[in-house]
Amino acid sequence: MKVIVPVKRVVDYNVKVRVKPDNTGVDLSNVKMSVNPFCEIGIEEAVRMKEAGVAEEVIAVAVGSTACQEQLRTCLALGADRAILVETDVEAQPLAIARALVAVQEREQAGVVIFGKQSIDGDNSQTGQMFAALAGMPQATFASEVTVADGKAQVLREIDGGMQTISVNLPAVVTTDLRLNEPRYASLPNIMKAKKKPLDVLTPDELGVDMNPTVEVLRVEAPAERAAGIKVESVEQLVDKLKNEAKVIS
Repeated sequence: MKVIVPVKRVVDYNVKVRVKPDNTGVDLSNVKMSVNPFCEIGIEEAVRMKEAGVAEEVIAVAVGSTACQEQLRTCLALGADRAILVETDVEAQPLAIARALVAVQEREQAGVVIFGKQSIDGDNSQTGQMFAALAGMPQATFASEVTVADGKAQVLREIDGGMQTISVNLPAVVTTDLRLNEPRYASLPNIMKAKKKPLDVLTPDELGVDMNPTVEVLRVEAPAERAAGIKVESVEQLVDKLKNEAKVIS
């Protein structure tokens, strides 16, 4: 069984994001880029499935510019067997990405497609669900535990009322929660081996996919800075400020 793991190139989570002066987007100049953390969890889960003998091949797939090859090589160093880049200079949005991934799935016929539940840049949490709908595959979102056996995937997921266990027939789509696993670090020998692993580059035209954006971003703004706090000398002064300034008590 093949396992496909779509991955996204995002600003590293340790980097403080800066908005462009003209508010047209995020400034990516000289910014460290990494694999989306939720996608790393997906890679780790797929590699564990291969180590357990459940899967035979792990394929990392990215949709984006040539620069995404860096993140795909990272996934290869983490244990993926090969990688595919759907190369486009057009801004890749969730629906277009889902369409491109469906075309890849039609070629590869993977038994499980593991998405990160969301990316830390757009926070849309849409691509996995859109992919499942377009591909006509059952989906299990926000998985904190996954077990694959006998042509089914059993998924434990956290909901408001507690924990829910669902079973879906393969091929299926799974999106990962933070609790699913802790990704490993890439060792130096594996980083060197990753350079020799296959990385195929496809174009949207080859896949017959329209990548044109369907959503227009009008403006991007940084969150408002929080006002500095103050210290009060007594409980009476605190109550006075809550009552007369903040007006949260009467």
